[in-house]
Amino acid sequence: MEFAKSLSGHDKNQYYLVLRKEADCLFLVNGTNRSLEKPKKKNEKHVQIIKKLPAEIEKILAKEQNNLTIKKAIQNYEKLVSHNREEN
Repeated sequence: MEFAKSLSGHDKNQYYLVLRKEADCLFLVNGTNRSLEKPKKKNEKHVQIIKKLPAEIEKILAKEQNNLTIKKAIQNYEKLVSHNREEN
């Protein structure tokens, strides 16, 4: 499981779950406007891949992957990232 952070476009700085990869494109979902039924196709060079996810995020996604759990995992990850920035 990997997350991706958008580096360009109108969705810059948004986090997504990487649903699948095809050639140099990624299909991304966030559980809200980009659901499992309608993933966003984005060029791989326009995102930053996040391979190492905290254990609590992986635990959320390990249960069942649906739009609600993906949304919850991304929200928790964003909180962790913002908390770590405040400490530094």
